[in-house]
Amino acid sequence: MAKGSEQVTAWPALLMAGMEPRGAGQAQGGCSSLPRTTEEPPAAAGLRARLALPPDPTLLLLLLLLPACCAQKQPLRAEDIPCQAMAAQPAEGQKPQKPFHIVTPVLESLSLSKAAGTKVFMKMENVQPSGSFKIRGIGHLCQAAARKGCRHFVCSSGGNAGLAAALAARELAVPITVVVPSSSGPTAVHKLQELGATVEVYGKVWDDANSRAQELAKTEGWVIIPPFDHPLVWEGHASLVRELKDSLEDKPGAIVVAVGGGGLLAGVVAGLQQVGWQDVPVIAAETLGAHSFHEALKAGRLVTLPDITSVATCLGAKTVAARALECARECQVISQVVRDEEAVRAVQQFLDEERALVEPACGAPLAVLYSGRLQRLQSEGRLPSPLRPVLLVVCGGSNIHTGRLRALQSQLGLH
Repeated sequence: MAKGSEQVTAWPALLMAGMEPRGAGQAQGGCSSLPRTTEEPPAAAGLRARLALPPDPTLLLLLLLLPACCAQKQPLRAEDIPCQAMAAQPAEGQKPQKPFHIVTPVLESLSLSKAAGTKVFMKMENVQPSGSFKIRGIGHLCQAAARKGCRHFVCSSGGNAGLAAALAARELAVPITVVVPSSSGPTAVHKLQELGATVEVYGKVWDDANSRAQELAKTEGWVIIPPFDHPLVWEGHASLVRELKDSLEDKPGAIVVAVGGGGLLAGVVAGLQQVGWQDVPVIAAETLGAHSFHEALKAGRLVTLPDITSVATCLGAKTVAARALECARECQVISQVVRDEEAVRAVQQFLDEERALVEPACGAPLAVLYSGRLQRLQSEGRLPSPLRPVLLVVCGGSNIHTGRLRALQSQLGLH
């Protein structure tokens, strides 16, 4: 990594000296407006000769991208680099990078099975190194961006995406700034700082923090790591379903997930399509006050909530990703909205019965199972009866501790 980064450091200066500046009309379009070509321009050939680099098409694409970004001080955004280039395979003889996520266990839950009226398996994403499933997709995106020479990450987060990005950045030795809203609280900030991230608290909800992260990416020239809305994030999350294919004897009767911005939903649907399970229904759970996906489904278009009023702040995207809405058109997605009180009660019950503490965001899909909603969906004909075993994604979350749980219970009058 260190050797490669030394080589990358010299590129911007050499590029500026060795290539003609792009016209104003082209520069305004940003990096994404550049043609996708594998033809080597003379200036790039001369530069490659001086650097003694092989004629790698992916490298040539990056040689074209960097001058426009540097000249205009525009951020080399993750989305500006074509996914095909970012996901390029390692050079011949070079070992592929090991992913930052682990293969998590699949456990049967007797208590959830009793409550749901059918066998329930849990995919324990709460034991991931970053504390949630987020490390799958964000780690994948960060690795791809680092391979292309990105020098500083910036990420907006309610907490968990930032922790995943900070962990990946530390492993990749890339500096990172994480912008969080005030609703994230001191626990998330402390954990991010422990991972070496620079933390900026900005605004009340994630959308505010995201605007600030976009601004920093533009003014500082940093690479923005989207917390949920990027194809490589979805691709990374799809690994969860591929693991299920290896773990389960048969495809599940349904998969229950939490939905915030929609990245996990998009990844699960991508995984289902990859393994041939696209007929498996997905139950998408949200809390009232952070239910942007539910509102979008009802309207048939993206809807922006006026505010996030739920205590499940990690589900707090006012507008869900467009890809999440597309997923509902490609397979059966059943939206379920629970109240904050139900989600927090489910967190306590899960702690008592499964000895695992998760965030209220994870309490939303738990509440769907604990409250008998699965049986109601069967009686309405939206799920088959009898139902094959159900798979719950225990998405986890690090912004929780027993004191925080007690405070939430007091706030909601649950004592």
